[in-house]
Amino acid sequence: MNGRQYELRGRTERYTGRVFQVVTDEVTMPGGGTAARDVVRHVGAVAVVALDDAGRVVLVRQYRHPVGSYLWELPAGLRDVDGEDLAAAALRELAEEADLTAGRVDLLVDLHSSPGFSTERVRIFLARDLVEVPAGQRHERHDEEADMQVVRVDLDEAVARTLAGEITNASCVAGLLAAARARDAGWAPLRPADSPLPG
Repeated sequence: MNGRQYELRGRTERYTGRVFQVVTDEVTMPGGGTAARDVVRHVGAVAVVALDDAGRVVLVRQYRHPVGSYLWELPAGLRDVDGEDLAAAALRELAEEADLTAGRVDLLVDLHSSPGFSTERVRIFLARDLVEVPAGQRHERHDEEADMQVVRVDLDEAVARTLAGEITNASCVAGLLAAARARDAGWAPLRPADSPLPG
């Protein structure tokens, strides 16, 4: 089966902002005719499972207005710097949100966060050999990041919290489960940090 039968026939822009654009696409359907599909065209994001030498993962607790509550998440951020390498973007977010750098970075997993309506792709990296950013060089946090809580949790405990429904952020769930599986496989499933995006 291929996607050629789904051809874009027209696009109407509904909204354009800094992070995403909302459009209505007119798409041909396999049975004939066309259908309108509302799409959120997103800049994309990166996230990082930062794992220390004791097997603990760095989690951040951040307020998310759309769901009206605090969520446990991985250090993460938008792909909003033109031309920035994705691994470098992940390390930038790790430094900004958790005051850490990493000596080793591997590609852990790629995901489409909500493919039913959004183009958002998230690339999740595994960072190891963690080092604290010196106090005088740390990022000043604003807005929701100003009250962000940063903790380290044993990876297996974090997975248990995910399966118990206490961690629900999609990137965090995918990253934690992938990291635990990769660890249990002796890190063999990891890909190089500069692997091309699939598809």
